[in-house]
Amino acid sequence: MTEHAATKATLVPVSPWHTASYSAEQGACVEVSEGPVTGVRDTKNRELGALFFAADEWRAFLGTARDDLR
Repeated sequence: MTEHAATKATLVPVSPWHTASYSAEQGACVEVSEGPVTGVRDTKNRELGALFFAADEWRAFLGTARDDLR
């Protein structure tokens, strides 16, 4: 994964946060905000911040995760 030097202000996703489709129903959820920069955060610990990925890195991660589920 490539590291990006940017201020926190530039790493704000532009789309609303939503619960990831594969989150557990027991409340162990991950939220994502997808766009040119995709943010990923823990629903129960939003105050801890989020991880941010470039769109191509996010697509690569999702593709690998889907392949692992097959």
